[in-house]
Amino acid sequence: MSSVERGWWGRKFTLERHAVTAEERAVLLRGSVILAIVGALVFASMLVGVLTRSGVQYLDRPVETWFNSLRQPDRTGVMVFLAIVFGPVGMPIIVLVVTVVWFLLARHAWRPILLASSMVLGVATAQLTAPLVRHPRPPIGLMLLGPDHTFSFPSGHVLGASDFFLIGAFLIASRTHRRWVTVLLFSIAAVMIAVQVFSRLYLGYHWLTDVTASVGLSMMITSVAIAVDTHVTARITGSAGPSQSTCRSRSSIRLSP
Repeated sequence: MSSVERGWWGRKFTLERHAVTAEERAVLLRGSVILAIVGALVFASMLVGVLTRSGVQYLDRPVETWFNSLRQPDRTGVMVFLAIVFGPVGMPIIVLVVTVVWFLLARHAWRPILLASSMVLGVATAQLTAPLVRHPRPPIGLMLLGPDHTFSFPSGHVLGASDFFLIGAFLIASRTHRRWVTVLLFSIAAVMIAVQVFSRLYLGYHWLTDVTASVGLSMMITSVAIAVDTHVTARITGSAGPSQSTCRSRSSIRLSP
């Protein structure tokens, strides 16, 4: 291997560092804790409702009936497209392409690897949770893309989309230090998650409790990604003055000795 190749790979697998103030680092860590707590409360309330057939679970059938009343051919086509894009085939392809392209273009491989790892964690969580909860899906006659006999809690489509957009938004916004970029990225994430929630309910494959539980799970997984990234890569500089915020520097440290 040439020295150029060793330098390229060496740079890729050095640990990215980015400068933050003590206040910014504290906000990130505190935010990850709050996100984890809120996500856990959302998920737990959905889980308890499903297991005890109480609470929010009482809204499952009314919400299902309302979404059935919205069905029209033009809407169905859009919802089918979203189901395919964020489904078990489309979503892995998107994640793979984004990870590979980001890996090749970025100076460091840390963020694309963290995104891919978080997505794998989300898939594993959904696969382990579904057979434990054993929540039946809506009636087969309501499913617009053919029967699905697997368990519905949580929604893998919603969990995958939520993880991808929330964690992706954080990993980009956390390096820009621009409030408008952060607001824009998380607004896009919120819209995409809402659209995917709408799609799963519209197509008749999930209950309200399923998709809401997935959002709660995603909040917890995102909180882990935020905490890990902040702990590993964020390095404290001086106070948050205007001149310092424009002169933040980056440094690197090898992952291996």
